[in-house]
Amino acid sequence: MRIAALIVAAGRGTRAASGQSSGGLGSSGLGAGPKQYAAIGGRTVLTRAIDAFARHPEITEIKVVIHADDGELYERATAGFGFGKLAPVAIGGPSRQASVLRGLEALADTAPDVVLIHDAARPFVSSKTISNVIAALRDRPAALAALPVTDTLKRTSGESVVTETVARAGLWRAQTPQGFQFGPIIAAHREAAKKNLDTFTDDAAIAEWAGLEVAVVEDSTGNIKITTAEDIELADRQMTSALEPRTGTGFDVHRFCEGDHVWLGGVKIPHTHKLEGHSDADVVLHALTDALLGAIGDGDIGQHFPPSDPKWKGAASRLFLEDAVRRVRETGGRIGNVDITVLAEAPRIGPHRPAMQNLIGEVLDLPPNRVGIKATTMECMGFVGRREGIAAMASAMVFVPADDAK
Repeated sequence: MRIAALIVAAGRGTRAASGQSSGGLGSSGLGAGPKQYAAIGGRTVLTRAIDAFARHPEITEIKVVIHADDGELYERATAGFGFGKLAPVAIGGPSRQASVLRGLEALADTAPDVVLIHDAARPFVSSKTISNVIAALRDRPAALAALPVTDTLKRTSGESVVTETVARAGLWRAQTPQGFQFGPIIAAHREAAKKNLDTFTDDAAIAEWAGLEVAVVEDSTGNIKITTAEDIELADRQMTSALEPRTGTGFDVHRFCEGDHVWLGGVKIPHTHKLEGHSDADVVLHALTDALLGAIGDGDIGQHFPPSDPKWKGAASRLFLEDAVRRVRETGGRIGNVDITVLAEAPRIGPHRPAMQNLIGEVLDLPPNRVGIKATTMECMGFVGRREGIAAMASAMVFVPADDAK
């Protein structure tokens, strides 16, 4: 089967609007905003939700529905995302139901056999739950992940006085993903929209209204929904405590040749010479790229971007750094901070430090105060002291899921 995941991320999440911190391990630097872009354990809620489906071997396409105002937030949340399943976004409507229909219409051209509709606010959905929902769809037109109700339920009057105890036998808490044969669910959504029926609370309810049999698949309790700022803070603490720190180091050196500028830290600096190299010879970004790769044990810059490959002739070293960041994120890791030392007699680094910090911070999704850049001369000793070239050393702190680290 061709199976698409439709992730609904167009909501405003006002109850969680204060759920972004400006400092600790969980901050991604995105600032306050809709809950799907809040950071938990260094990755946004939305990124984690996308990742769960991207890593699942049966999912062939992922369509995300976002709010019209969230394009920049979405681009930052998915920057460097290393999976080819992610399709262009769809823009949501005035309600969740309208947003889902727009997402389904955006999938209509490719017409998958099955679609799994999932709330972006559930970032911890397990691969097992996704597999079980898909399996149920081999025999039924619809299926949803759910949990049996275990608490005693009470119904109250308008004065918040208990009027009865509700029997919990056979009651389930509906969650997502909710899976459907594509043709029947888009037809049901279209018919509901045609009749201006917009009070359904989930897609399974629309399927029921349309007469589709809906199977229940028991979910895990870990598939929580992020709703409030407190939810974000709790999830962030839990994810951070489950991360193991790793460090990596990098070193690079390039000799001078004829020219009038050097590239350092992604910044073009006027100089009496330029640095010789197959790419732009940016020793700062080269050393930093190796530090990140070293932290996750993924080779070095020469392995991934060999100088023998003409494709990288004159390439901007930012591309190499972006690739290293992508590789870190694919491990489920996050970057805590980086520190760089430039070894050079000239040019002076100090005037250009803020620009370097800003550029590197943008690529690594770090605030400038987590990007250390220092410079030192070699007191006229060695090749650097003789002004024959420039060298750079870098270190990086990366946090990876403990299970990956074992």
